[in-house]
Amino acid sequence: MNQSSEVQLLADKAQQALWAAFRTGELRGGQFLSMSQLVEILDCPIAAVREAVKQASSQGLVTTFPKRGVQVMEVNAETIRECLDFRMALDQEGARRRIFDGAFTGLKDLRTQHDAMRDAAQIDSTKTLPPKAIEVDLSLHEFLAEGLENSQLKASYDANRMRIAIIQNARPFLQDRIVSAMEEHLAIIQALESCDVEGAVYAIRHHCEQTLRWWGVA
Repeated sequence: MNQSSEVQLLADKAQQALWAAFRTGELRGGQFLSMSQLVEILDCPIAAVREAVKQASSQGLVTTFPKRGVQVMEVNAETIRECLDFRMALDQEGARRRIFDGAFTGLKDLRTQHDAMRDAAQIDSTKTLPPKAIEVDLSLHEFLAEGLENSQLKASYDANRMRIAIIQNARPFLQDRIVSAMEEHLAIIQALESCDVEGAVYAIRHHCEQTLRWWGVA
């Protein structure tokens, strides 16, 4: 392996580690870290970490402060509103395109997963449900994003999804929200199954509005 390839591998490893730290909540919204702290957390060389931070900064995930360190994106009402509005707009377009194209492969499995999660949340109060619920929640949004069939839109969607992951870690799912979120998703799935564009657009907007209320944003 040549030096250039090794550098790229380390940079990729650092970025994946940084993304994982955002998703798991190891790095939380508003948190300030020095570069040395970040190097220790990500367990990667500082040059690779700097490259990962550069990528994260370009996507609005962190703010860099020269000679001081980095701050993870702050979770406030404006950020929450903008991130959810962005997702809603692309979800609605993804739904339109899937309906127009008749692209429903995998939709049946999504319904099964959502039904199972809703039913589990109604009777199970264990702490293992919220992480699983987030996985199920993301599966529908990913389905809609893939329906865009546009690499640039998908890349923007993925960056916003990482911002939403930071937001989600600021207020994890509770049982009541799992049930209502699954029911909102099932309404979207029902509209897709019925090839109801207007119904899908409405259901996606309703889900966005309810999620904003959950996060305490008017």
